[in-house]
Amino acid sequence: MDAPGFVLDDCYLLHDPGSRHLESPKRLIAIKQALASTGAAERWQRLQPRPAHLDELELVHTPGHIEHVRLAAKRAPSYLDPDTVVSSESYRTGLFAVGGVLECVDAICKGNLRKAFAFVRPPGHHAGPAKAMGFCLFNNVALAAAYARVVHHLERVAIVDNDLHHGNGTQAIFYDDPHVLYISSHQFPFYPGTGNFDEVGRKEGKGYTLNFPLPAGTNDSTFVPIYSKIVRPILEQYQPQLILVSAGFDAHFKDPLGSLRLTQDGYASSAASLIRAAERCCGGRICFVLEGGYSYEALTECTQAVMAEMEENRPRELELPESPLFHHISQRLKEVAGSLWKW
Repeated sequence: MDAPGFVLDDCYLLHDPGSRHLESPKRLIAIKQALASTGAAERWQRLQPRPAHLDELELVHTPGHIEHVRLAAKRAPSYLDPDTVVSSESYRTGLFAVGGVLECVDAICKGNLRKAFAFVRPPGHHAGPAKAMGFCLFNNVALAAAYARVVHHLERVAIVDNDLHHGNGTQAIFYDDPHVLYISSHQFPFYPGTGNFDEVGRKEGKGYTLNFPLPAGTNDSTFVPIYSKIVRPILEQYQPQLILVSAGFDAHFKDPLGSLRLTQDGYASSAASLIRAAERCCGGRICFVLEGGYSYEALTECTQAVMAEMEENRPRELELPESPLFHHISQRLKEVAGSLWKW
Protein backbone atom coordinates (compact mmCIF):
# COMPACT_ATOMS: atom_id res chain seq x y z
CA MET A 1 0.00 0.00 0.00
CA ASP A 2 2.86 2.45 0.68
CA ALA A 3 4.44 2.13 -2.78
CA PRO A 4 2.71 4.32 -5.37
CA GLY A 5 1.33 2.77 -8.52
CA PHE A 6 1.75 3.71 -12.16
CA VAL A 7 0.37 2.94 -15.59
CA LEU A 8 2.72 3.01 -18.57
CA ASP A 9 2.31 0.75 -21.56
CA ASP A 10 3.57 0.49 -25.13
CA CYS A 11 -0.02 0.63 -26.35
CA TYR A 12 0.18 4.40 -25.77
CA LEU A 13 2.87 4.67 -28.43
CA LEU A 14 0.43 3.59 -31.16
CA HIS A 15 -1.41 6.91 -31.36
CA ASP A 16 0.70 8.66 -34.01
CA PRO A 17 -0.38 12.14 -35.13
CA GLY A 18 2.64 12.46 -37.43
CA SER A 19 6.39 12.99 -37.26
CA ARG A 20 6.10 16.79 -36.96
CA HIS A 21 3.39 16.80 -34.31
CA LEU A 22 4.40 17.90 -30.81
CA GLU A 23 2.20 15.30 -29.11
CA SER A 24 4.57 12.54 -30.15
CA PRO A 25 5.05 8.97 -28.90
CA LYS A 26 8.56 10.12 -28.01
CA ARG A 27 7.07 11.88 -24.99
CA LEU A 28 6.41 8.53 -23.33
CA ILE A 29 9.84 7.25 -24.29
CA ALA A 30 11.28 10.17 -22.30
CA ILE A 31 9.11 9.18 -19.34
CA LYS A 32 10.20 5.54 -19.59
CA GLN A 33 13.78 6.75 -19.38
CA ALA A 34 12.91 8.82 -16.29
CA LEU A 35 11.44 5.80 -14.56
CA ALA A 36 14.38 3.59 -15.51
CA SER A 37 17.00 6.08 -14.35
CA THR A 38 15.42 6.47 -10.90
CA GLY A 39 14.54 2.82 -10.38
CA ALA A 40 10.91 3.78 -9.76
CA ALA A 41 9.70 1.16 -12.23
CA GLU A 42 11.00 -1.52 -9.83
CA ARG A 43 9.81 0.14 -6.60
CA TRP A 44 6.33 1.19 -7.73
CA GLN A 45 3.37 -1.08 -8.37
CA ARG A 46 2.67 -1.37 -12.07
CA LEU A 47 -0.97 -1.46 -13.14
CA GLN A 48 -2.08 -2.89 -16.46
CA PRO A 49 -4.38 -0.72 -18.58
CA ARG A 50 -7.58 -1.94 -20.15
CA PRO A 51 -9.82 -0.46 -22.83
CA ALA A 52 -12.64 1.69 -21.50
CA HIS A 53 -16.13 0.42 -22.19
CA LEU A 54 -18.63 2.38 -24.21
CA ASP A 55 -20.87 3.01 -21.22
CA GLU A 56 -17.87 4.39 -19.32
CA LEU A 57 -17.07 6.85 -22.12
CA GLU A 58 -20.72 7.92 -22.11
CA LEU A 59 -20.38 9.09 -18.51
CA VAL A 60 -19.18 12.42 -19.96
CA HIS A 61 -19.16 12.08 -23.78
CA THR A 62 -22.04 11.91 -26.24
CA PRO A 63 -22.47 8.75 -28.33
CA GLY A 64 -22.04 10.91 -31.43
CA HIS A 65 -18.64 12.15 -30.30
CA ILE A 66 -17.41 8.66 -29.51
CA GLU A 67 -18.55 7.38 -32.90
CA HIS A 68 -16.97 10.38 -34.65
CA VAL A 69 -13.56 9.55 -33.16
CA ARG A 70 -13.97 5.86 -34.03
CA LEU A 71 -14.84 6.58 -37.67
CA ALA A 72 -12.07 9.16 -37.97
CA ALA A 73 -9.55 6.50 -36.97
CA LYS A 74 -10.96 4.15 -39.60
CA ARG A 75 -10.37 6.88 -42.23
CA ALA A 76 -6.96 7.80 -40.81
CA PRO A 77 -5.03 9.94 -41.06
CA SER A 78 -7.85 12.35 -40.16
CA TYR A 79 -8.13 15.78 -38.56
CA LEU A 80 -10.69 16.31 -35.80
CA ASP A 81 -9.59 19.94 -35.59
CA PRO A 82 -6.52 21.76 -36.96
CA ASP A 83 -4.36 20.47 -34.07
CA THR A 84 -5.93 17.09 -33.38
CA VAL A 85 -4.88 14.30 -35.73
CA VAL A 86 -5.83 10.64 -35.48
CA SER A 87 -4.05 7.62 -36.88
CA SER A 88 -5.51 4.16 -37.42
CA GLU A 89 -4.78 3.13 -33.81
CA SER A 90 -5.85 6.39 -32.15
CA TYR A 91 -9.36 5.32 -31.15
CA ARG A 92 -8.10 2.13 -29.53
CA THR A 93 -5.25 4.01 -27.85
CA GLY A 94 -7.75 6.53 -26.52
CA LEU A 95 -9.80 3.71 -25.01
CA PHE A 96 -6.70 2.37 -23.25
CA ALA A 97 -5.79 5.86 -22.04
CA VAL A 98 -9.16 6.21 -20.34
CA GLY A 99 -9.06 2.63 -19.10
CA GLY A 100 -5.58 3.06 -17.66
CA VAL A 101 -6.74 5.99 -15.55
CA LEU A 102 -9.84 4.07 -14.45
CA GLU A 103 -7.60 1.22 -13.31
CA CYS A 104 -5.76 3.71 -11.11
CA VAL A 105 -9.04 4.97 -9.68
CA ASP A 106 -10.18 1.42 -8.96
CA ALA A 107 -6.91 0.55 -7.19
CA ILE A 108 -7.05 3.72 -5.08
CA CYS A 109 -10.73 3.53 -4.20
CA LYS A 110 -10.47 -0.18 -3.27
CA GLY A 111 -7.60 0.61 -0.92
CA ASN A 112 -4.85 -1.16 -2.88
CA LEU A 113 -2.98 2.12 -3.46
CA ARG A 114 -3.01 5.65 -2.10
CA LYS A 115 -1.05 7.39 -4.87
CA ALA A 116 -0.75 6.70 -8.59
CA PHE A 117 0.53 8.28 -11.79
CA ALA A 118 -1.12 7.40 -15.10
CA PHE A 119 1.36 8.03 -17.92
CA VAL A 120 -1.17 7.89 -20.73
CA ARG A 121 -1.63 9.51 -24.09
CA PRO A 122 -3.34 11.09 -25.92
CA PRO A 123 -4.01 13.78 -23.30
CA GLY A 124 -7.57 14.69 -22.43
CA HIS A 125 -8.41 17.95 -20.67
CA HIS A 126 -9.50 19.90 -23.78
CA ALA A 127 -12.02 17.25 -24.87
CA GLY A 128 -15.58 18.29 -24.13
CA PRO A 129 -18.78 16.26 -24.08
CA ALA A 130 -19.14 16.38 -27.87
CA LYS A 131 -15.83 17.68 -29.15
CA ALA A 132 -12.20 16.65 -29.57
CA MET A 133 -9.66 19.46 -29.63
CA GLY A 134 -6.16 20.50 -28.60
CA PHE A 135 -4.56 17.05 -29.13
CA CYS A 136 -7.30 15.48 -26.92
CA LEU A 137 -9.78 12.77 -27.95
CA PHE A 138 -11.47 11.71 -24.69
CA ASN A 139 -11.27 13.54 -21.38
CA ASN A 140 -9.32 11.05 -19.25
CA VAL A 141 -9.51 12.98 -15.97
CA ALA A 142 -13.15 14.01 -16.31
CA LEU A 143 -14.07 10.41 -17.03
CA ALA A 144 -12.09 9.32 -13.96
CA ALA A 145 -14.00 11.78 -11.78
CA ALA A 146 -17.37 10.71 -13.15
CA TYR A 147 -16.41 7.04 -12.78
CA ALA A 148 -15.34 7.56 -9.15
CA ARG A 149 -18.68 9.21 -8.45
CA VAL A 150 -20.84 6.58 -10.17
CA VAL A 151 -18.93 3.34 -9.54
CA HIS A 152 -17.29 4.09 -6.20
CA HIS A 153 -20.08 6.37 -4.92
CA LEU A 154 -17.80 9.27 -3.96
CA GLU A 155 -19.64 12.44 -3.00
CA ARG A 156 -16.80 14.88 -3.67
CA VAL A 157 -13.92 14.69 -6.16
CA ALA A 158 -11.39 17.45 -6.83
CA ILE A 159 -9.58 17.96 -10.13
CA VAL A 160 -6.50 20.18 -10.12
CA ASP A 161 -5.07 21.12 -13.52
CA ASN A 162 -1.54 22.60 -13.72
CA ASP A 163 -1.07 22.30 -17.47
CA LEU A 164 0.12 25.31 -19.48
CA HIS A 165 -3.32 25.45 -21.10
CA HIS A 166 -6.70 25.81 -19.49
CA GLY A 167 -8.68 22.57 -19.35
CA ASN A 168 -11.75 23.97 -21.04
CA GLY A 169 -13.25 20.54 -21.63
CA THR A 170 -13.02 19.53 -17.98
CA GLN A 171 -14.44 22.87 -16.88
CA ALA A 172 -17.39 22.59 -19.26
CA ILE A 173 -18.25 19.06 -18.14
CA PHE A 174 -18.49 19.98 -14.45
CA TYR A 175 -19.45 23.68 -14.63
CA ASP A 176 -22.85 23.09 -12.96
CA ASP A 177 -21.69 20.36 -10.58
CA PRO A 178 -20.74 21.00 -6.92
CA HIS A 179 -19.68 17.37 -6.53
CA VAL A 180 -16.54 17.99 -8.63
CA LEU A 181 -14.31 20.91 -7.69
CA TYR A 182 -12.22 22.05 -10.67
CA ILE A 183 -9.12 24.20 -10.09
CA SER A 184 -6.83 25.28 -12.92
CA SER A 185 -3.64 27.34 -13.22
CA HIS A 186 -2.67 28.22 -16.80
CA GLN A 187 -1.20 30.86 -19.09
CA PHE A 188 -3.78 33.50 -20.01
CA PRO A 189 -4.65 34.84 -22.49
CA PHE A 190 -3.59 31.78 -24.44
CA TYR A 191 -5.10 28.72 -26.10
CA PRO A 192 -7.98 27.84 -25.76
CA GLY A 193 -8.96 31.35 -24.60
CA THR A 194 -10.94 30.30 -21.53
CA GLY A 195 -10.16 30.25 -17.80
CA ASN A 196 -10.43 33.82 -16.55
CA PHE A 197 -11.13 34.71 -12.91
CA ASP A 198 -14.85 35.22 -13.41
CA GLU A 199 -15.42 31.68 -14.69
CA VAL A 200 -16.49 30.19 -11.35
CA GLY A 201 -19.29 27.78 -12.29
CA ARG A 202 -23.05 28.30 -12.45
CA LYS A 203 -26.26 27.18 -10.78
CA GLU A 204 -25.45 24.59 -8.10
CA GLY A 205 -21.84 24.55 -9.31
CA LYS A 206 -21.20 28.25 -8.71
CA GLY A 207 -17.94 28.61 -6.78
CA TYR A 208 -16.78 25.08 -7.59
CA THR A 209 -14.72 26.17 -10.60
CA LEU A 210 -11.65 28.25 -9.74
CA ASN A 211 -9.19 29.63 -12.26
CA PHE A 212 -5.71 31.09 -11.85
CA PRO A 213 -4.97 32.87 -15.16
CA LEU A 214 -1.22 33.53 -15.29
CA PRO A 215 0.48 36.07 -17.56
CA ALA A 216 3.44 35.16 -19.73
CA GLY A 217 6.65 35.10 -17.73
CA THR A 218 5.09 33.78 -14.51
CA ASN A 219 7.63 31.78 -12.53
CA ASP A 220 7.91 29.72 -9.35
CA SER A 221 7.60 32.75 -7.07
CA THR A 222 3.94 33.02 -8.06
CA PHE A 223 3.15 29.40 -8.93
CA VAL A 224 4.47 27.80 -5.73
CA PRO A 225 2.52 29.96 -3.22
CA ILE A 226 -0.64 29.64 -5.32
CA TYR A 227 -0.55 25.92 -4.59
CA SER A 228 0.72 26.02 -1.00
CA LYS A 229 -1.26 29.04 0.25
CA ILE A 230 -4.45 29.03 -1.82
CA VAL A 231 -5.09 25.70 -3.53
CA ARG A 232 -4.17 23.51 -0.55
CA PRO A 233 -6.39 25.42 1.94
CA ILE A 234 -9.30 25.33 -0.51
CA LEU A 235 -8.92 21.58 -0.99
CA GLU A 236 -8.83 21.11 2.77
CA GLN A 237 -12.10 23.05 3.07
CA TYR A 238 -13.76 21.10 0.29
CA GLN A 239 -12.66 17.74 1.75
CA PRO A 240 -12.61 15.71 -1.47
CA GLN A 241 -12.57 11.94 -1.19
CA LEU A 242 -10.18 11.73 -4.15
CA ILE A 243 -7.87 14.26 -5.82
CA LEU A 244 -7.16 13.92 -9.54
CA VAL A 245 -4.37 15.98 -11.10
CA SER A 246 -4.21 16.94 -14.76
CA ALA A 247 -0.43 16.98 -14.73
CA GLY A 248 0.85 19.03 -17.64
CA PHE A 249 4.55 19.84 -17.73
CA ASP A 250 4.36 22.34 -20.59
CA ALA A 251 4.49 25.34 -18.24
CA HIS A 252 8.20 24.53 -17.75
CA PHE A 253 10.58 27.19 -19.05
CA LYS A 254 12.12 24.73 -21.55
CA ASP A 255 8.82 23.86 -23.19
CA PRO A 256 8.42 25.10 -26.79
CA LEU A 257 4.70 25.93 -26.63
CA GLY A 258 4.19 28.53 -23.93
CA SER A 259 5.75 31.44 -22.07
CA LEU A 260 5.49 30.40 -18.43
CA ARG A 261 8.81 30.01 -16.62
CA LEU A 262 8.30 27.22 -14.12
CA THR A 263 11.07 24.85 -13.04
CA GLN A 264 10.98 21.21 -12.01
CA ASP A 265 11.31 22.41 -8.41
CA GLY A 266 8.15 24.48 -8.83
CA TYR A 267 6.30 21.48 -10.21
CA ALA A 268 7.59 19.30 -7.38
CA SER A 269 6.45 21.83 -4.78
CA SER A 270 2.97 22.09 -6.29
CA ALA A 271 2.75 18.29 -6.26
CA ALA A 272 3.84 18.31 -2.61
CA SER A 273 1.03 20.75 -1.77
CA LEU A 274 -1.52 18.51 -3.46
CA ILE A 275 -0.19 15.36 -1.81
CA ARG A 276 -0.32 17.06 1.61
CA ALA A 277 -3.89 18.13 0.93
CA ALA A 278 -4.77 14.55 0.02
CA GLU A 279 -3.23 13.31 3.25
CA ARG A 280 -5.42 15.69 5.26
CA CYS A 281 -8.62 15.20 3.25
CA CYS A 282 -8.86 11.68 1.94
CA GLY A 283 -6.25 9.37 3.40
CA GLY A 284 -3.68 10.39 0.79
CA ARG A 285 -5.78 9.29 -2.20
CA ILE A 286 -4.42 11.12 -5.22
CA CYS A 287 -3.91 10.25 -8.88
CA PHE A 288 -1.74 12.25 -11.30
CA VAL A 289 -2.64 11.91 -14.99
CA LEU A 290 -0.31 13.06 -17.76
CA GLU A 291 -1.51 15.93 -19.93
CA GLY A 292 0.94 18.16 -21.85
CA GLY A 293 4.71 18.57 -21.86
CA TYR A 294 6.64 18.82 -25.13
CA SER A 295 10.26 19.32 -24.15
CA TYR A 296 11.63 15.82 -23.66
CA GLU A 297 14.27 17.10 -21.27
CA ALA A 298 11.74 19.01 -19.15
CA LEU A 299 9.34 16.08 -19.27
CA THR A 300 12.02 13.80 -17.84
CA GLU A 301 13.09 16.28 -15.16
CA CYS A 302 9.54 17.12 -14.04
CA THR A 303 8.45 13.49 -13.99
CA GLN A 304 11.40 12.58 -11.79
CA ALA A 305 10.77 15.55 -9.49
CA VAL A 306 7.05 14.84 -9.00
CA MET A 307 7.60 11.10 -8.51
CA ALA A 308 10.23 11.86 -5.86
CA GLU A 309 7.63 13.86 -3.92
CA MET A 310 5.13 11.02 -4.29
CA GLU A 311 7.64 8.72 -2.57
CA GLU A 312 8.38 11.11 0.32
CA ASN A 313 6.84 10.57 3.75
CA ARG A 314 6.58 14.35 4.07
CA PRO A 315 6.54 16.03 0.63
CA ARG A 316 8.54 19.27 0.51
CA GLU A 317 6.73 22.53 -0.20
CA LEU A 318 9.18 25.27 -1.13
CA GLU A 319 9.20 28.48 0.87
CA LEU A 320 9.66 31.27 -1.66
CA PRO A 321 9.22 35.04 -1.33
CA GLU A 322 5.74 35.86 -2.59
CA SER A 323 5.69 37.92 -5.76
CA PRO A 324 3.47 40.99 -6.21
CA LEU A 325 1.70 38.97 -8.91
CA PHE A 326 0.78 36.31 -6.35
CA HIS A 327 -0.89 38.94 -4.15
CA HIS A 328 -2.75 40.38 -7.15
CA ILE A 329 -4.04 36.94 -8.15
CA SER A 330 -5.04 36.14 -4.57
CA GLN A 331 -7.03 39.39 -4.34
CA ARG A 332 -8.74 38.87 -7.70
CA LEU A 333 -9.82 35.38 -6.73
CA LYS A 334 -11.16 36.63 -3.39
CA GLU A 335 -13.35 39.10 -5.27
CA VAL A 336 -15.14 36.30 -7.13
CA ALA A 337 -14.90 33.33 -4.76
CA GLY A 338 -13.99 34.69 -1.33
CA SER A 339 -17.49 34.22 0.03
CA LEU A 340 -17.16 30.42 -0.33
CA TRP A 341 -13.45 29.77 0.23
CA LYS A 342 -10.96 31.18 2.73
CA TRP A 343 -7.16 31.33 2.62
